Amino acid sequence: MAKLVGNAIFGQSGGPTSVINASAAGVITEALKNDCIPKVFGAAHGIRGILDEKFYDMSQEDPKELELLKTTPSSALGSVRYKLADPDKDPTDYNRMLEVFKKYNIRYFFYNGGNDSMDTCNKISKFMQKSGHECRVMGVPKTIDNDLYGTDHCPGYASAAKYVATSTMEIYHDARVYDTPMVCVLEVMGRNAGWLTASTALAAYKGAGPDLIYLPEIEFDMDKFIVNCKKIFEKSGKLIVAVSEGIKDKNGKYISEYGSDLASEKDSFGHAQLGGTAQVLADILKKELKCKTRAIEFSLLQRCAAHLASATDVEEAFTAGQKAVQCAVDGTTDHMVAYERSEKDGKYVCNYVLVNLDKVANTEKAVPREWINKEGTGLTQDYINYALPLIEGESKPPMENGLPRFAKLKKVLAKK
Repeated sequence: MAKLVGNAIFGQSGGPTSVINASAAGVITEALKNDCIPKVFGAAHGIRGILDEKFYDMSQEDPKELELLKTTPSSALGSVRYKLADPDKDPTDYNRMLEVFKKYNIRYFFYNGGNDSMDTCNKISKFMQKSGHECRVMGVPKTIDNDLYGTDHCPGYASAAKYVATSTMEIYHDARVYDTPMVCVLEVMGRNAGWLTASTALAAYKGAGPDLIYLPEIEFDMDKFIVNCKKIFEKSGKLIVAVSEGIKDKNGKYISEYGSDLASEKDSFGHAQLGGTAQVLADILKKELKCKTRAIEFSLLQRCAAHLASATDVEEAFTAGQKAVQCAVDGTTDHMVAYERSEKDGKYVCNYVLVNLDKVANTEKAVPREWINKEGTGLTQDYINYALPLIEGESKPPMENGLPRFAKLKKVLAKK
């Protein structure tokens, strides 16, 4: 295939993670050294930056700062939640992007995100093909939800899982300080897929985890929940429960809605704004068990805990970014870089494969039913075996004055 020479633009989308910047470092550094790509731009706040014609000249950045991106949390270029319309119904945004791509000779587009971001990638790729503007579009996966189709796991998941499991172990020990009854309900992110909540099972595997774990893959029965909690509490006077924010009852009602109108609010993609599930359940248990209860939301803390990132996660995320550029230059478009698990000499190995964006866009991968125990209150050894290799290794940012030194980008705007 003939070489395609032209500029590249990279954008970040959706919720931040501990390793999304590692993927950014992989894409940017790999693109900067490629002869087919004269200029590399970083879009400010993803698609929004392209539409607003606001992006940065990444060649102006200090290579040392780009290296620091690997251990810098959140989205260094800024993220966005912006839903593109169906181009057949409203091509306004697409025509604007085509205008910008032509103006800056953009021939490579790399987008780093989750389900909705891959849908965005797919729409842009199809539109560019239809318009006749040759532009190779590649998706770089990212989501702590771990629910992207076609990949064994997702960049960001392992680090978030490591943080959640570690914090759960710490809460377990904290809850046993006093010789008095204590109930803790832990709320972990996860709207439709319970992968992150499942990671609390790693704490249980080490003997310091929750007694009960509830994922959105299993219909939540309040009566059975109360019975289960009473049985455990009556034996020890202690109880720790981990729940996904998105658990629902048999009627499809979010448990968070039992005590709040929050779940009726929607984001730009139509997703319910969840939160408050732990508090609802803690209030119910306080009444039923007649003891002190605590509702603990991991909330934003679970997304960007770079101080406890998995070294495996960081290196895989960085490599995924590199692979996206290498594959695009070699002629691939309309695909997402994915992980394929294998073993060598009995040890975990990650291989990098490509999945068509058509298959990934807006498709969610749930925790397999066989990995959840029969009662729907915990995880099996299959999940433990799946997750343990992913959280291996420590990756910490360099320290200055006892605090982490994160990347400081110049963010020099590209000349219009």
